[in-house]
Amino acid sequence: MNYTTKQIAEITQSQLIGNKDLKIQHIAFDSRSIYSVIKTAFIAINTPTNSGEKYISQAIEKGIKIIISENFHPEFDGITWIIVENSVKFLQELAKYQVEKNPQLKTIGITGSNGKTIVKEWLYQCLWNEMPTVKSPKSFNSQIGLPLSLLQISEKHQLGIFEVGISKPSEMQVLEDIFSPKIGVLTHIGTAHSSNFKNEEELISEKILLFKNSKTIIFNGDNVLVYNKIKDIYPEKKLISFGLENRNDVKIISDPENLNEEIKVQYFNEEFSFPANQRDEATLTNALALVCVMKELHFSNEKIIEKINALKAVEMRLESVNGVRNNLIINDSFNLDLDSLIIAYQFIKQYNKAEKTLILTDIIDVKEDEFSLYNKVADLTNEQNFSQVFLIGTQITRFKEKFKAKTFTFRKTKELIESQQLEQLENQLILLKGARIFEIDKIKKHLELQKHDTVLEINLNSIIHNINVHKALLKPETKVCAMVKAYSYGLGGYEIAEFLQHHHIDYLGVAFADEGVDLRKNGITTPILVMNPEQGSYDTIIDYNLEPEIYSLRVLELFTHQLQLKGIQRKYPIHLKIETGMHRLGFKEYEIDELLAQLKKYNVKVASIFSHLSSSDIPEEKEYTLSQIEIFKRVSDKIIKELDYKPIRHILNSSGITNYTDYQFDMVRIGIGMIGISPTPEIKEQLQNAVTFKTVISQISEVKKGDSIGYSRRYKAEKDTRVATIPVGYADGIPRLIGNKIGFVGIHKEKVPIIGNICMDMLMADIGNIAAKDGDEVIIFNGNPTLEEFSEYCKTIPYEVLTSISRRVKRIYIKN
Repeated sequence: MNYTTKQIAEITQSQLIGNKDLKIQHIAFDSRSIYSVIKTAFIAINTPTNSGEKYISQAIEKGIKIIISENFHPEFDGITWIIVENSVKFLQELAKYQVEKNPQLKTIGITGSNGKTIVKEWLYQCLWNEMPTVKSPKSFNSQIGLPLSLLQISEKHQLGIFEVGISKPSEMQVLEDIFSPKIGVLTHIGTAHSSNFKNEEELISEKILLFKNSKTIIFNGDNVLVYNKIKDIYPEKKLISFGLENRNDVKIISDPENLNEEIKVQYFNEEFSFPANQRDEATLTNALALVCVMKELHFSNEKIIEKINALKAVEMRLESVNGVRNNLIINDSFNLDLDSLIIAYQFIKQYNKAEKTLILTDIIDVKEDEFSLYNKVADLTNEQNFSQVFLIGTQITRFKEKFKAKTFTFRKTKELIESQQLEQLENQLILLKGARIFEIDKIKKHLELQKHDTVLEINLNSIIHNINVHKALLKPETKVCAMVKAYSYGLGGYEIAEFLQHHHIDYLGVAFADEGVDLRKNGITTPILVMNPEQGSYDTIIDYNLEPEIYSLRVLELFTHQLQLKGIQRKYPIHLKIETGMHRLGFKEYEIDELLAQLKKYNVKVASIFSHLSSSDIPEEKEYTLSQIEIFKRVSDKIIKELDYKPIRHILNSSGITNYTDYQFDMVRIGIGMIGISPTPEIKEQLQNAVTFKTVISQISEVKKGDSIGYSRRYKAEKDTRVATIPVGYADGIPRLIGNKIGFVGIHKEKVPIIGNICMDMLMADIGNIAAKDGDEVIIFNGNPTLEEFSEYCKTIPYEVLTSISRRVKRIYIKN
């Protein structure tokens, strides 16, 4: 898309207020994820449940100069407005124009209940390097998502692959008017969103409206109603049915369960084979859809086999979690209908646990009579040989007698948790399958492997207080990047990030892509900088809108190649790391000319330029630190001079903020300072302890003089005393080296020595005559002793102490 504001107003018959010559190449609809303000307009989308106009001020604060809105807001100066009658219809009209403007584009439209996104992504993997291809990002397929996808089309594209999704009647007619694919693909029709339709026939009729003007329809013909309806309505079109039933034009004629045999496909009168590791029904039918499309595009059988062999998996929604008592938890609480239940049952077959337990809720938002629905559910479930089944809800529990396994019923999730029956599960695979309203994630948390007596207590109010202490040293416009890498220095990734996002932190920093993915999956929308982007993680970084550190020409080339591979149209944000003296990662000064030349070739935007200070906490190294800053300033000045925009610059860490405040540039990075650690005494006095590691006394023993304590008899009592056994050990992050009176813990506000060798799961402390008893609190650090003192026992720094605390230690978050 590349229009002036005047052109867009004319195309959509909208009112223009302001500069008629401003260029628009991208339309942003979420003020939280605006990645660039250059040639970008923000559209305030109004829906029956939400007004996008309340986010206009946030978009303008980020630098947006063009607003598309249903109402004019004159209180904002210097803004160009495109005033529209209806924001959603505006998008649809503009998208329709964009499609019609590019008649050269061969289009593939994919609809159905299940499999749309996987088929689209796999098709793109197969076709992107055969011809310039554009596709829907992620699952953009709705009344808003499809138009936004279509606006990516440009003159260079020869092929477009787009998802089209509906949830109620009359929606498809609107979308078909915008987008009429030349090749239509119908994936599996199931029960998703069926509650808004009178019956299955109405759902199918609505879906296949997309193909009204298609030349070819490729469809899953396993559903008899689908098969007959498409044949009846579109007899004049080229029809290709695929699936597992024998009536289909394209089908599998080998035994998928015979792992020693390749998958043999019959395409009309042809036969060919390809290897397949994953052989569940959903995967195989999706592969058949690919075969049909590639045949329609005149690929040879050899080429099709080559493409299928090169496919990469598309992320599934199911997750596995280690649980207490050697249980394995498979959590699939994203959605629940009959089809997703089948997929979950297929998924758990790959695990070798002999005993299996199912926790299943009512199926919501499906228009099918209860008797028929839950009889099907029971029949499917009975085939899986679960040891026991827990049913939750008011509907499914009425069909308890249909389930052959030992079955328990509960009206609410809370009742099951409180029943204590989950505590009896041991050595089980536990499948959690529930509709979201039942909050089945609470069961996952209840069953996860964690300890309760031993906790790491994090005070969120102290964290924000400590950030504000540091911000008081900065200019109001200076941004802050909070480092939440390494599980937020051991404090917990999502919980800390969510709190910081709530307090409008500008950036979050993580070490690896998977840390960023966890945050995105938990609803974090703040920009996330990935400091160590491994080559194998580029796909994930792009899919989850993460922003990578680029530290070499090799990495720049590899990452931009992946952007091209995935068909990313927008300029993707990257962060340039400059080597200034750490001798770790980063562009050397002599590489900058070549870097600048390469940047002009690639579809990226430099979001920031940064470096690391090696010794900002050491006063004796001030001269070296200032030399690092000078190199950074010189190199970054050179880069900015060559760019037509100004990226963010940042070099200061927590100690740099306090010791080198004059060099804050555009942003600073805070890490250990959030927790209450600072090398600067006057700052340290203002900070609050944000983390406390504590547990309780398991048992107190009377020990006689000369008695040995713990493994190897390394410690013998010097006098009659009392010894407290404490349930933490080196598996929790307490190093063995601090045993035998090197380290101390706090009991009743007194420091008492750790004696004997520290065990994997416990340690012993000499409490002498302290009036302590079983169950009394024990402070490992950040009371008496402090975190700094504990770090000295361990002969290390607070960073290592915090990041060494095991994940099995339960984190508790305090917020007033």
